[in-house]
Amino acid sequence: MSTLYRTWRNLRKIGIKDYLHQMQYIGDTKAGTYIASDRYGNKYYENLEEELPLRTRWVDYKDKEYDPSQIEPGWHAWMSYVVDKPPTQDPVLKVGQRAWELPGPRPNLTASRAEYKPYSTTKPKYEAWIPEAKTRD
Repeated sequence: MSTLYRTWRNLRKIGIKDYLHQMQYIGDTKAGTYIASDRYGNKYYENLEEELPLRTRWVDYKDKEYDPSQIEPGWHAWMSYVVDKPPTQDPVLKVGQRAWELPGPRPNLTASRAEYKPYSTTKPKYEAWIPEAKTRD
């Protein structure tokens, strides 16, 4: 959570509608420069002057049930400070969608019924003990 002064300053900059939206989905108020949006509809922002270090870039997801796997790889590199230029300015990442890429984001299926479940094809090292009771004479 931010300080009261920072919250009030951002409220004045972004307005009440965006303030309530950010508090509901981000949990913090941020004011910055709109950089671009990706092909999935996510909006990316940056504020280098007034934010804390490593908290200067953020994303506003298009879907309200957001998942970090909805970020494209180029934008993920920019968000993680691996590259300095956003993919809209980098000539290598400006290529767009390649033939081998999926048309949409693949959701993270962990903790769902569709999650990956590995199975073993080898014989177990130990076998369970099955007690056998002999009849008494």
